[in-house]
Amino acid sequence: MVFYKTDEEIELLRESNILVSKTLAHVAGLLKVGITGKIIDKAAEEFIRDHGGVPGFKGYRGFPATLCLSKNSEVVHGIPDDHVFTENDLLSVDCGVILNGFYGDSAYSFAFKNVPEEVHELMRVTKKALYLGIEKCVPGNRIGDISFAIQHFCERENPYGIVRELVGHGIGRNLHEDPEVPNFGQKGKGPMLKSGMVIAIEPMVNLGDRRVKQGNDGWTILTRDSKPSVHFEHSVAVRDFGYDILSDHSYIEISMKNNSEIHFI
Repeated sequence: MVFYKTDEEIELLRESNILVSKTLAHVAGLLKVGITGKIIDKAAEEFIRDHGGVPGFKGYRGFPATLCLSKNSEVVHGIPDDHVFTENDLLSVDCGVILNGFYGDSAYSFAFKNVPEEVHELMRVTKKALYLGIEKCVPGNRIGDISFAIQHFCERENPYGIVRELVGHGIGRNLHEDPEVPNFGQKGKGPMLKSGMVIAIEPMVNLGDRRVKQGNDGWTILTRDSKPSVHFEHSVAVRDFGYDILSDHSYIEISMKNNSEIHFI
């Protein structure tokens, strides 16, 4: 069942998503060679709580942390640990919060300075694909129009692997609501987009093969061929006037510009 949101509820969802975006910006400012995932995670939880929110992921179906921190060949759902980040690391940071009874959810991928150019290009393509998908979030289109836009662009640019086992989702008072939003599909297929729908669009794109596997911790999803994977995510409302992006990556990108240890795309 799709839960359609009122204008007032969409504004509450925007507040939740802005807190997510500011949390990711705080993380971007902390990233440096030698810091660990656990330190980053603790700082993110403190930031969320200091701003009146509750971590949306911590305890969700037993997940043990505030952030999903996924390194290099980890696609999503990585658990923060004592791994010391190096100048060779690629890092996807996925964050969720609960504020005023509504969830926010967004993700951004970061590369330290020694990550190769082919990974930078994968990041650029995945980020562009996210926005191409968002452009299809208008009343009268279908979920498949979003899915096709993402898949077509990524596969046209390079033989990148579009992850199929994991998808975007509706979001609201629950973290995961209907409809599912795959990153692959056909134009004109799937549920129709209507004003009041709020969805999280999150392309997960591999440098190599699309196939993935689950890690021994029961959470982390990794590429089967051990090649890097990139993940970007926005929460988006469908409005009468078109799409309305509720999260805001500009906070993150301003913070990145002030951090010389990570690569800005």
